[in-house]
Amino acid sequence: MTMNEKEFLKLAKKYSEPFCVTNGKTFRLGQVNPGETLGEEKTTAKEALEAGAELIGELQDKLYAHDQWAVLLIFQAMDAAGKDGAIKHGLSGVNPQGCEVTSFKAPSAEELDHDFLWRCAKRLPERGRIGVFNRSYYEETLVVRVHPEYLKAQKLPPAILKAKDFWNQRFDAIRNFERYLTNNGVVILKFFLHVSKEEQQERFLARIDDPAKNWKFSMQDVKEREHWDAYMHAYEETVRNTASEHAPWYVVPADKKWFTRLVVASAIVQRMNAMDLSYPKLDEDELKALAGAREALLQTGD
Repeated sequence: MTMNEKEFLKLAKKYSEPFCVTNGKTFRLGQVNPGETLGEEKTTAKEALEAGAELIGELQDKLYAHDQWAVLLIFQAMDAAGKDGAIKHGLSGVNPQGCEVTSFKAPSAEELDHDFLWRCAKRLPERGRIGVFNRSYYEETLVVRVHPEYLKAQKLPPAILKAKDFWNQRFDAIRNFERYLTNNGVVILKFFLHVSKEEQQERFLARIDDPAKNWKFSMQDVKEREHWDAYMHAYEETVRNTASEHAPWYVVPADKKWFTRLVVASAIVQRMNAMDLSYPKLDEDELKALAGAREALLQTGD
């Protein structure tokens, strides 16, 4: 029997809540097993994901019509963790007109001449829309922390660069930014797709061995593996310092792509459903005008 949307809604909490971090003080990355599936099977997970994607589409339609809230989905991960697939499958039911995906690469010269939040702030979703960040301002506490030489290109004053609490200042800026967005009607969900080093190796090898995937492979990806432990520390510190009730992190097991996508869809459904979205209701005057328009259309139909 095919799972319907109401059934999926009941299960969304089960799939997403175990990986949701709202208070980072006690969080440790070692608490999350990248291979976890909660005992779920691939066949049933695929069925559930289809129901979840349809439900997200319905919720997005109400979000668009409601025109009061915006939703921001942030995806961070090591290379080959499956960000693109999670976005593609989790949002497959969404009307493209109501969703925009932005992939943030290395900053341009213009972007480096602004504060580190500037380029992301420009791409924030409008009310009624879903915005997806494939990487984000969190690169500033991840790759930039692992490679401090990148800070030189940002041309910051020496006194700021040398500050002992430099990274805490960045965490403060992000927390304040996300609180500001929340206070202005932007609902934020952040996903860290947690893949194991062993699984990443297998996926890199698959990219090398499969001609259809060769284009995905980069030698830079291999070089970054040399900094694996530093990245894991940076991710742990980022989650610990920026998880909150209003902007939670979902640290999602990513060794099984099908389970990753199910968790992501579940988290989006659970959060959007809690927004109590609905189609706008017309007042008495508007209903009268609508009835008049209906009558006029009927008269001109002959």
